[in-house]
Amino acid sequence: MSDVISFRPGACASAIAITTPTRATLLEDLAGHLARQEGFALATLNLDHVVKLSRQPGFRTAYRAQSHVVADGRPLVWLHRLAGRRVDLVPGSDLVGPLAGLAARMAVPVALLGATEAVLAAAAARLVAAYPGLRIVAQIAPAQGFAPEGPEGAAALERLAASGAQLCFLALGAPKQEILAARGRETLPGMGFASVGAGLDFIAGSQTRAPLWMRRIAMEWAWRLALSPRRLARRYALCALALPGLAWQAWREGRGN
Repeated sequence: MSDVISFRPGACASAIAITTPTRATLLEDLAGHLARQEGFALATLNLDHVVKLSRQPGFRTAYRAQSHVVADGRPLVWLHRLAGRRVDLVPGSDLVGPLAGLAARMAVPVALLGATEAVLAAAAARLVAAYPGLRIVAQIAPAQGFAPEGPEGAAALERLAASGAQLCFLALGAPKQEILAARGRETLPGMGFASVGAGLDFIAGSQTRAPLWMRRIAMEWAWRLALSPRRLARRYALCALALPGLAWQAWREGRGN
């Protein structure tokens, strides 16, 4: 899988690399983009994404169009350390609050896209209460089977453009959210897209995140597996199978450094 992930940013034009290694640098850079009304697309790379990237060319294309990629998942952090590089753990779910706070302070209008109407309404209410001054100007819950590459994706982007939003939280899951963000960067160059997965569900309370102590010992996957065994068992098995090869690649890069 050496053609999928690079532990040296820019080392391989065809690789997917972490572009922004620290959380502080990320937030500072995104604040600058918002202040200048420059668009961006933020993806949070995790082990499941790495597996999907090796199998789905369209997902790889979308990932290469992202302006910012951070490490979401301790296996990615550990693999980078094995390669001799340090990156922060930056889960997409943990970015919703800081980015909402940033939008409130900078008077940046926000849109929510994904999940369900009920989830978006609950998440919007809680975000507005937590971050005074935050303006949520659009809540778009696509129909089941939403295809970001097709007419539905185009219609969603048209609604975002009409709303006047400058920052959009995408809660569609991978690869749909990254594909829509890549498309949005082309059609709405002044808008920022942040792919946050289940982040809005956690805020709305429709999904329960693993306790902090489980996240600290890298066992959040076990919590999620217990809640959704049928949906996640195969995904986590593929991730486990991918780890030895990625660790070998990281170790070789570390020796080369």
